[in-house]
Amino acid sequence: MEGIFRKKKRIGDLLVGEKVITEEQLMTALTKQKETGKRLGAVLLELQFTTEREIATALTKQLGLDFVVLKGIRVPQEVIGLIKDSSLLKKYTAMPFEFATFDATMLRVAMADPMDIYATDDISAITGMQIEPVVATPEDIISCIDRYYGNAEAQAVAEKYVKERGVELFDESDEEAVKSDVENAPIVILVKKTIEQAVRQRASDIHIEALETRIRVRYRVDGVMHEIGSYPINMLAAISARVKIIGGMDISEKRKPQDGRITQIVDRTEFDIRVSVLPTVFGEKIVMRLTSKMTLTKDKKLLGFSEIEMDKFDKILSNPNGIILVTGPTGSGKSTTLYTALSELNKEDVNIITVEDPVEANIDGINQVQVNAKANMTFANALRSILRQDPDIIMIGEIRDTETASIAVSASITGHLVVSTLHTNSAASSITRLVDMGIEPYLIADSTVGVIAQRLVRRLCSCKKKIEADATDRVLLGVPQEESLTIYKAGGCMNCNETGYIGRIGVYEIMPVTPLLKTAIARNVPTDEIQKIALEEGMSTLRMSAARMVREGITSIEEMRRITFIEEDLT
Repeated sequence: MEGIFRKKKRIGDLLVGEKVITEEQLMTALTKQKETGKRLGAVLLELQFTTEREIATALTKQLGLDFVVLKGIRVPQEVIGLIKDSSLLKKYTAMPFEFATFDATMLRVAMADPMDIYATDDISAITGMQIEPVVATPEDIISCIDRYYGNAEAQAVAEKYVKERGVELFDESDEEAVKSDVENAPIVILVKKTIEQAVRQRASDIHIEALETRIRVRYRVDGVMHEIGSYPINMLAAISARVKIIGGMDISEKRKPQDGRITQIVDRTEFDIRVSVLPTVFGEKIVMRLTSKMTLTKDKKLLGFSEIEMDKFDKILSNPNGIILVTGPTGSGKSTTLYTALSELNKEDVNIITVEDPVEANIDGINQVQVNAKANMTFANALRSILRQDPDIIMIGEIRDTETASIAVSASITGHLVVSTLHTNSAASSITRLVDMGIEPYLIADSTVGVIAQRLVRRLCSCKKKIEADATDRVLLGVPQEESLTIYKAGGCMNCNETGYIGRIGVYEIMPVTPLLKTAIARNVPTDEIQKIALEEGMSTLRMSAARMVREGITSIEEMRRITFIEEDLT
């Protein structure tokens, strides 16, 4: 094996030989590499000439090496202990993950470029072991380094900061001291690492909280909060100031809540980060919500629709005019469904305009308007202006008041397709909510073409465990007591970080407004009557949709109970 690496065949030549890239693309990449000083693999990915998986496959085939996915592997502590400083591993994009089975002096190392002689020599010198290179994708390696060394790195940065500052608290009212501290490299690195780690752990939110004696950092992953570290309380002002600077907020204002926005690129993906700073009794609490264009504009097949639901969704979207409502509590995936619908409708021959608070992701070809209370740009005022912009499709971030609802209804009746969200618990109750807002029932009946109520459930990891459904489970799932039923519960592995779940999927209640429902809505019938008619016409409630997912092994009965507890209480 040593002979392979001493030939010094370059990765670029190998990829050309495997027809992964062309000779011209290699020349372009080498020119850019000289300008940037980055590794050739990273440059090829930035130029979108190839993918991480294509590079890894070519290396595996050409060099006859194993390919490994680190995501689901638990790296022994004895292996982690061989290298204390992760900077070397990041420099070479390499991660030791196990000892060779038949030779205790051999260390297997996952590498993005297994032909890098300097990397194998350096890792061998530090560990005192022979190195057996194994191919892995750079993203997988960096995530693994983050998983095992991330907290230690953050703590080392925090310690460096405290050491440089000394043990004294600095005067937060001294703006010059704060600015000088913020420019201090450790704080810049710490905030950057916190965001990067959150992205790699699939977090949707970062919470930096001021407690009495320490700063607590938590990530929300798949809707559940996890503590990932804590720092000395005397670092809070500098962390807060750094976040305010990159978020475009007022560094000197500590008594009022502030909102800002950060854009950061992590692993070649641009993330739009909404920041909220809130004064609390022990200091400012910072919450950062992470979103990327890729996560908000999914393929509709990945949203979790069944075949019947997909058919209903497509039919509702095919209406040339009317109102489509997406309802559910905060964090139920409404924005993702709306953006997916807009991406589906985003064609060259239609003019789409949105009014949002805030604009969550920029989509090419769509005109997006940001609500601005200071400039009197409310939803209602923005809508009036939008209607003079010759729109075909209008997206309203949320119908919050009677004025907005009234304009939305008027716009839909005059030939526009309007999509919006409401905070209600079910599809049927959305109609009642519009009536409560003061909209005439006959106008609601005339304008509404479909309502989608939704929730998010955590998806079971592949480590899920089979169990036999008990009597209570059968009742909840609508299965006869005498029928045998196998369902699944959460397990726990490295892949899902021992939680038993990985990712989330939508659960839907889709109610197309049929002629029969239009008649009922115009007569102003109560919510339960609307729901009864919708059920008779084939609608599945949230509980019914969640039950299907439990029976199919997609999620657990515990997740179903969590999202349908309101329904259970009513039945």
